[in-house]
Amino acid sequence: MKFIKTTLKDAYVIEIEPICDQRGFFARSFCKKEFIKRNLNPDICQCNISYSQKAGTLRGMHFQKPPYEETKLVSCIKGAIYDVIIDLRKDSETYCQWFAQELTQENHKMMYVPKGFAHGFQALKDDTIISYKVGEFYNPEYEAGVRWDDSAFSIIWPECENRTISEKDSIYSNYER
Repeated sequence: MKFIKTTLKDAYVIEIEPICDQRGFFARSFCKKEFIKRNLNPDICQCNISYSQKAGTLRGMHFQKPPYEETKLVSCIKGAIYDVIIDLRKDSETYCQWFAQELTQENHKMMYVPKGFAHGFQALKDDTIISYKVGEFYNPEYEAGVRWDDSAFSIIWPECENRTISEKDSIYSNYER
């Protein structure tokens, strides 16, 4: 596994290192020792799947408030997404900055999302499925989000003719610094 630092403190894009033969390939997609070596949270409390029927489906920007902040390890197992994270940690040198990475079934890249970050994505293809492992149990009372189009972040999303956003994601407020 290759851990590639992003422009945001403590966030990584992780690439698998496939061993290929005539059958296909084998690769590690998680190794607790590798996470501990880099001071990343190796705990997994839940594994979730998200299915987006249509390209242009946008989900986010979600996070859980303290003390139930989550780490996430996000991968695309079918289709493609434009995966976006925002550093909301007020004491961070990359506070209010965002980073995006295309995750696809072909590139097998993963996004490590630290605690204190908001996360969201836009499906780039129909019938897209993502898998994500989280380091904290879901706690609905601590669920929160910020607007996907908040000018405090100025995220540049891929062009899209028919963007679909849930009512819940549409009513998030702009972020107050």
